Amino acid sequence: MKAGADMSIAGKTVCVFVLLTITKVTRTAENKRVSVTVGSSSMLTCPPKSNRTMVTWKISPKVGGPCTLGYRSDQNKTDRTNCSDSMNWKFRPDEDPALEIQQVGIAHEGNYICEVVSTEGNFHETYHLTVLVPPRLTLYCDDHGNPVCEAVAGKPAARISWVLESSFTPREEGHDNGTVTVVSKFTAYSSNMTNATCFVSHPAGNQSNSIACSPSENSFILRVSIILCFLSILTFMAVIYYFKLRGNRPCHKTKPSETAQNRQTPQLRRTMQIRPSTNHGSSGSPENMDDTMEVEPYTIYVQKENVIYNSVSDLTVEKNLPQGLSPAT
Repeated sequence: MKAGADMSIAGKTVCVFVLLTITKVTRTAENKRVSVTVGSSSMLTCPPKSNRTMVTWKISPKVGGPCTLGYRSDQNKTDRTNCSDSMNWKFRPDEDPALEIQQVGIAHEGNYICEVVSTEGNFHETYHLTVLVPPRLTLYCDDHGNPVCEAVAGKPAARISWVLESSFTPREEGHDNGTVTVVSKFTAYSSNMTNATCFVSHPAGNQSNSIACSPSENSFILRVSIILCFLSILTFMAVIYYFKLRGNRPCHKTKPSETAQNRQTPQLRRTMQIRPSTNHGSSGSPENMDDTMEVEPYTIYVQKENVIYNSVSDLTVEKNLPQGLSPAT
């Protein structure tokens, strides 16, 4: 009874060990990742086993359908299904069943599995192929004189940094083929900056470039134009306000001041007292005189001009008459 229990424990221990071993092998196979730069060539190998009877490459790219490459030693025959010419055996499959990918492109990215059948058993090797696309570094000055660094069409997205201390926020723009463009604008804390250096970090390789930017003339002209436009608006508003104040000012009627009346010459006062009496249609009472003085300033001015003209005319006639004659009244 005790021996049976010991055998059961030993059997469970062996099963657990086998399962752990299989799990470890499977994880190791799944974690085999390969990164290849676009445009280069890559070679993937199979498990190195002797006495191989059959080898099969199963390829599942992200773009396009799956393809297979196969070899059977008993028939000494190879076959391929739905595979492009860029994927083929590196050597003779009976000697080394390695797979070669020429001119790697983004379409080749995906999973590659090599299955080997030999007298020792069945084995497989799994690869996950990642294609790296180095970005194109572009550095220029924008319309405001700020340096702008672009890492164009990189895969994965690049990281941009500047040598001098600055304030920048990178902006990413994705493309249909899986590449990403990163744009970063340099804004210096100090205006004494002479040049700026942009660093682009990427798994396919790092790049750097420098540029010297100065405030553009267009920016200066734009600022001056804005200031002049603002001043013109203020001036126009001030003129409108001035004329509005003048238009709202009331018009007052003025009466002739007593000082102006006192300055009249005795001859003018005498004439103004005599002429109303000569007019047959009016009386020379003080009430009529008061009514005459209360007319509007323009009427008074015209009357004064007429009186002065008549007085001067009378004096001229008196001087021209012979001695002993007087003008008729």
